[in-house]
Amino acid sequence: MAYIDFAQPLPAAGDGMALPAMQSILRDRARMNAPAFSSTEWQVVQLARGDGLASLRGPGPWARLKTLIFGPQPHFRLASARMEALRRLAVEAWHNGFAVRPSTIKDFREAGFSEGQLELLLSAITAARHGIKGKFA
Repeated sequence: MAYIDFAQPLPAAGDGMALPAMQSILRDRARMNAPAFSSTEWQVVQLARGDGLASLRGPGPWARLKTLIFGPQPHFRLASARMEALRRLAVEAWHNGFAVRPSTIKDFREAGFSEGQLELLLSAITAARHGIKGKFA
């Protein structure tokens, strides 16, 4: 059980850290936690709209046979692991909405994206799927 000694005076609002320093720390924290994507990341999300769910699977025996018969097929994987995790999540979200596999979300988070960015991405894609004006409409 916690104990609070009410006999001691509480610190006043101006005590401790100077107000401008506190404001700059809070502004930096808000900027770090802000769920935003760069313009390149938004382009990856927009381009993922046209990718099929088949682009998430690796090449299987059928794909190798098609390559032997018809020649090289388009390659869907991105060179950056971070952008590929974003693309994979976006492809699933464009096709299934919020019903995204947990493993895809785990890969997205391990790529360095935050929970706020996950929510922003899924809500933006869902809004675009339903024709609501926003980032992609």
